Amino acid sequence: MRALRKTEPGPGLMLTEVPEPKCGPWDVKIRVMRAGICGTDLHILAWDASAQAMCDTVPFTPGHEFYGEVVEVGDQVPDVRIGDRVSGEGHVVCGTCRNCRAGRRQMCIRTRSVGVQRDGAFAEYVVIPHLNVWVHESGGGTELISPELGALFDPLGNAVHTTVKFPVVGEDVLVTGAGPIGQMCVAVARHAGARYITATDVAPHRLQMAVESGADVTVDVSTTRVREAQQELGMREGFDVGLEISGQASALQEMIENMNHGGKIALLGLPPRQFEIDWTVVVTRMLTLQGIYGREMFETWNAMAAMLTSSQKLRELVTRTVTDVLPASRFEEGYEIARSGSGGKVLLDWESID
Repeated sequence: MRALRKTEPGPGLMLTEVPEPKCGPWDVKIRVMRAGICGTDLHILAWDASAQAMCDTVPFTPGHEFYGEVVEVGDQVPDVRIGDRVSGEGHVVCGTCRNCRAGRRQMCIRTRSVGVQRDGAFAEYVVIPHLNVWVHESGGGTELISPELGALFDPLGNAVHTTVKFPVVGEDVLVTGAGPIGQMCVAVARHAGARYITATDVAPHRLQMAVESGADVTVDVSTTRVREAQQELGMREGFDVGLEISGQASALQEMIENMNHGGKIALLGLPPRQFEIDWTVVVTRMLTLQGIYGREMFETWNAMAAMLTSSQKLRELVTRTVTDVLPASRFEEGYEIARSGSGGKVLLDWESID
């Protein structure tokens, strides 16, 4: 089969031929239809310090955001069938550590990530454990989840996990970072009943996409301060819930300055370096800072599937974050769009490789 491989330590990827993966007794083999490029994949392409810290084996196949069709199931697999349309939870957990045994699998201390520590979905076929397979429901004999939307379940799960970590019904929400996941956070917060939603970024096209996703006000933080958004909305107090998606030091620092007393912040963005925050404000305003990594397995999957299957509008808003679907052979172009931030979500089409 053809696969996009990290063939050796160092920058770059190669589209090459490799043997199809074997399906074990507890595994599922999936024909990949769409696969998304995310920030982790950009690190792997560049082979920067983050990639070197994450990836312990080379060569390997990246890619962990995907949608496809089941073509083979192991003889011990009970609940997945050939022909099912599926996405995959990218964190393969041990099942035996304290957190796994307590039902907190997203906190497993021995997690192995698809497309990072094991072969992933930038290929014609991928094999994952059956416990990691999410089978999409159909309605009225048709698929409710398109290939493009199905490939977004991994990043959408991050957005849902972040957005609903704290109650948002009737609350004023600040989203810092209006890339694809930030846009999804805006759409989910609106769907979940937030009062006012403010989104920040420095890219005009992303701020416009945030408005289309449901933001009441957007802030170009290269020229304007978040406090001005509060004044525009007539807010008398600070934000109740903060969703930090950008990973930028200045974003979190300004978010903390603009939170109401008792405010709650969910942190998804990974900062490229260490930085200081005003701990006096955190303590005296009694703020809560909660790190978010991946998705809750599998409550987040249940939540986002329920929201999407019950709301055509939300399906449309989430799918709209995809701006480019390219044949896998044009992966270099796709990576450049993702790296530059000139579009939204970029998907590789593994049904149209040539």
